[in-house]
Amino acid sequence: MGRQPGARGRPGGGYCRLHCMISDHLAGIHAFYMSALPNLDLAGTAVFALSGALVAAKARQTLLTFAFFAAITGVGGGTVRDLLIGAPVFWMHATTPIAVCLIMALLVWFTPRIFWPDRAIDWFDGIGLAAYGVYGAAKALAYGIPWLPAAIMGVVTACMGGIFRDVLAGVPSIVIRPELYVTAAALAAGSYVLLTTCGAPDLFAALVAFALGFGLRGVAIWKGLALPTYRG
Repeated sequence: MGRQPGARGRPGGGYCRLHCMISDHLAGIHAFYMSALPNLDLAGTAVFALSGALVAAKARQTLLTFAFFAAITGVGGGTVRDLLIGAPVFWMHATTPIAVCLIMALLVWFTPRIFWPDRAIDWFDGIGLAAYGVYGAAKALAYGIPWLPAAIMGVVTACMGGIFRDVLAGVPSIVIRPELYVTAAALAAGSYVLLTTCGAPDLFAALVAFALGFGLRGVAIWKGLALPTYRG
């Protein structure tokens, strides 16, 4: 009996092998997303919530406002991401994310202001930026989103919580401040997508992408590094 269509040596064989490779790659990302990356998501939620609570502390708000700012900053970006990729909104199906936000609000509330330097908001926000950039891109890939929209979802996840926080606080949004911000989120998300697409192990890709994103944001905070502005 002859070989079936799509078997090796027939026109469809290469496509089938490519399809299987892509399927295996996406399955690996999904498995990594389900196992290791939730820890990165929780870390990003915690530090973003902390930055939100610090904004409330700087404005000398009430405990209720602390909790609200921590929650909107901690889960805001992930909420927008999940709505866009068609995933269940993550904090509606688990108590941990909101609980973490509330714990961060209480931590700041009961800690003397002297323990939080003026730039603490920027540094905690930078950690969350890199973590959420990687996690957002990984979750989008796990849900079958193509590579470019997946990278953009990493940026959305990383930036939207900070935007919500700043708008509600009535301060200039962090995305229009001079030093690099969105660029650092794009580097974290884009690096993860690129490395996994090239076949790098998922954990290695996540660690490298996080380090690159946070490193760039850290240099931007430290040195005031910024992109050239429009001079038209």
